[in-house]
This record gives sequence, C-alpha cells and structure tokens, in this order.
Amino acid sequence: MGLPGLRRLDHVGITVPDLDAAHRWLVDVLGAEYMYWLGPFQSDGDWMSEHMNVHPRTVMRELRFYRIAGQAVLEVFQYDAPEQGTEVPRNSDVGGHHLALYVDDLDAAIAHLREQGVTVLGEPTASRGASEGQRWIYFLAPWGLQLELVSYPGGKAFDHHPEQFA
Repeated sequence: MGLPGLRRLDHVGITVPDLDAAHRWLVDVLGAEYMYWLGPFQSDGDWMSEHMNVHPRTVMRELRFYRIAGQAVLEVFQYDAPEQGTEVPRNSDVGGHHLALYVDDLDAAIAHLREQGVTVLGEPTASRGASEGQRWIYFLAPWGLQLELVSYPGGKAFDHHPEQFA
C-alpha cells in the first residue's frame, strides 16, 4: 500500500564540516540558489537525541537551504557534537550515499567541474540494459560528499521499451 499521502521527495539533508566553505562551493561551482538559514539549535535535555538521533549535547550551529535547478532542495547542516565522526562513507559502506544531478550536456558539465578544480572520478560511463542511453560520472565535494552527473537526452532504453525490462 505504501505511505499514505506521499507526494514527492521534499529535501535531502547533508552535514558539512564548514558551512561557509560549503556555501561558496554549492553556489559558485554547482550554481545552487541560497534560500535561507535557521539555527542554532541545542537542548539541555534529551531532545536532540530523541528527535535527531544525535548525542544529547549536540549543537546544530546553523542550517541553510539551497535549491538546485529550481527543484531539488538541500538542507545543509553544521554540527558540533561530542564524538562526532568525520569519515565520509563510501557508496559501498552501510549508510553510503550520493546525490545525482541531471545535466543536458555531460561533457560540458565535466569540463566546468574540472576547470573549478573539482575531483572528478574517472571518465564518463555509458550505461547498459534498461539504462542504455544514459551516461554518468561521479565527482566529490570538497568535504567528500559523492555526487553524480547523469545525462540521457534521448531517454533510456526503459523509456522506449519498458516491456523488455519488466
């Protein structure tokens, strides 16, 4: 049946080590639109633990909201927390993740990232099977967040022949 009333993905939250540096990168390199900020938040009780699954003495210094390409919204946090982990998970780690961004021209987007000094991982990969028609590549934010560029201007094989992949 699924989650009653589910309409769409609203936002994705990420934690960064330096909110000002992340702001510059998100706005200047990705072209994200800064929206607004909130914070700080902390509690003398157990609110942070009960509601956010973090150490009770965690201080969420500030969070900022960004819109990407008029749609996706990022909620970007900077925390101070006892025993805070600083190792970024890889995709293969439990809890690993990446953000995928669609671009019209993959090669132009890669050239832009490289001109900005962004770490781009390898060369573009052409997908196969149901995703044939798509090309993709991973890149890293300065704090280690994994992102992916994807492009399939002519659609994917699945779009043209879904019955073949059911």
